[in-house]
Amino acid sequence: MLGVQSPPGGYFGNALVVDVSDGSAETLPLPSDVLRAYLGGVGLGTWLMHQLAPPGADPLSPEAPLAFVFSPLVGTPLTTSAKFAVVAKSPLTGMLTDALASSHFAIAGKLTGHDAIVVRGACERPSALVIDADGARLVDAEDLWGLSAQDAEDRLRERLGKSWRVASIGPAGENQVRYATVSHDGRHAGRGGLGAVMGSKLLKAIAVRPGPRPGLADQPRVVGLARELRERSFGPATAKYREMGTLANLLAFNEISTLPTRNFQEATFDGAPALAAENLAEARTVARDSCASCSIGCEHIYKKAGGGGGVRVEYENVFALGPLCGVSDADSVLAASSRCDELGLDTISAGGTIAWAMECAERGLIDAPWLRFGDGDALLRALDEIGNRTGLGDLLAEGSRNAATIVGHGADAFAVHVKGLELPGYEPRTLQAMALGLAVNARGADHNRSGAYEADLSGRFDRLSGGSPHAAAALDTEDRAAVMDSMILCKFLRGVFTEPWPEWAGLMSAVAGWDLTGEELHATAKRIVLAKRMFNLREGWTPADDTLPPRFLSESLEMASGRPASLSAETLRGMVTSYYGLRGLDADGQPSDEALADLHLEPVAV
Repeated sequence: MLGVQSPPGGYFGNALVVDVSDGSAETLPLPSDVLRAYLGGVGLGTWLMHQLAPPGADPLSPEAPLAFVFSPLVGTPLTTSAKFAVVAKSPLTGMLTDALASSHFAIAGKLTGHDAIVVRGACERPSALVIDADGARLVDAEDLWGLSAQDAEDRLRERLGKSWRVASIGPAGENQVRYATVSHDGRHAGRGGLGAVMGSKLLKAIAVRPGPRPGLADQPRVVGLARELRERSFGPATAKYREMGTLANLLAFNEISTLPTRNFQEATFDGAPALAAENLAEARTVARDSCASCSIGCEHIYKKAGGGGGVRVEYENVFALGPLCGVSDADSVLAASSRCDELGLDTISAGGTIAWAMECAERGLIDAPWLRFGDGDALLRALDEIGNRTGLGDLLAEGSRNAATIVGHGADAFAVHVKGLELPGYEPRTLQAMALGLAVNARGADHNRSGAYEADLSGRFDRLSGGSPHAAAALDTEDRAAVMDSMILCKFLRGVFTEPWPEWAGLMSAVAGWDLTGEELHATAKRIVLAKRMFNLREGWTPADDTLPPRFLSESLEMASGRPASLSAETLRGMVTSYYGLRGLDADGQPSDEALADLHLEPVAV
């Protein structure tokens, strides 16, 4: 009789699948070849969606699964490794979405003894799912319903004990706003509406308590690599994030005309200096903070006017709630960011949808005379109405694509999204490798799944003239993101690796015990990207989805330098075709049979 094979180092070799309709739980085995093929994080989450998500299921239906996925590096001393992925079919896009977040929840969740926790079904009444090494159970959470995510987390930890860690939703998730977030330790896993999926299950929170750690294949080697990586993380590649955080990008992007303003009608913002890190840091008390197991400390917390606690400030939330909506008043932008935290709203989609609505109101397409670009009070009112689905907020809670369909009269021409996901703070007409990265990404418009802006800003080619070099750059950054999001390591470590693929393979080999090469790991990245595409194909993706909104393909910009910037539909389509060729896809974005055979998607019984 053959013995049970031990999982690789850093893994438990299973996923816990909980049906919250009745509280039952089953264990899904994760074979070693699957773990090696998908690693963890978004890679393993994508594999789980292929296994457990019924084709065509409504993302807000009970049968739609929501997966919290850990990685083999979680719980090791490697810096920035305390991350987890949340993966589901998005209620905003109807396609795959995956979000990453750093917190102690990642470590505690992994140490319940599972490489992933998958939730399906729906509770009969508001509940919390409680999981530790002894199993899973549901507890009543009606007293938590209506609270902010942070208040719910605090109250549940008071009830259970401080050793527990909690991920929860705010009112926006309860009201199934299609871009609601999942929150934990004051941070969010949010793009694509994962909080709405959780709210549709009447699940207010998930609480986890850590147990024993899995073994590592080569503990001394892992400790040595962790020490080396920590030292390198203090270098110049991460210096600006330690000193000013990602908000340091605001003035730089404004100077090169890539700061989206007034719903992407402009690419520079006169009010940018009032929102810049250089000025806000002087005007306010600022604290620095770090994610769990992180040596970089990029998180900057600003004091709001009038007190009431601090606000975590990043480039993306300031861009989306500031320039994108034409708001230059720092107090209003910080208050709006805090309001998104309280309600549980993704700031990018919230800001993008409100900016679209401001333009609709300006054009007379919606009856909201109070909603105007530059009005901070209107911004705050809109956020409150969205989170509570009252007034105009019931329309805006659907996201810009769905809302534009409801409004009609050509409103979709300036709804700025890809596949339903609102764009982040990068102007595609002046960053054309990034334009392609946003267009083809499985998640929709997202800067974390395509860092192609780095190639645009490198000076290696003309960022205003898209072509085949841009396609190669977009593909390369997508591959790198796929593997970093699956191991999982923070993107801010990108610059500290001299030879990323072999160095990453060395990290994984020391943890898991595999003889992994850089070439194999690169093939793994390509497999993960293809598996995401195949999920979307199953859910109705067509080549027409790999594009950008009409605004970018029909309207040109004048840059601050006086140079015009434009992106034609023909140029974008040419880059998409080049990308397909480099990915091994045919002209319709379809993979070969050989590529499909390598995906390891054969069913595994629960």
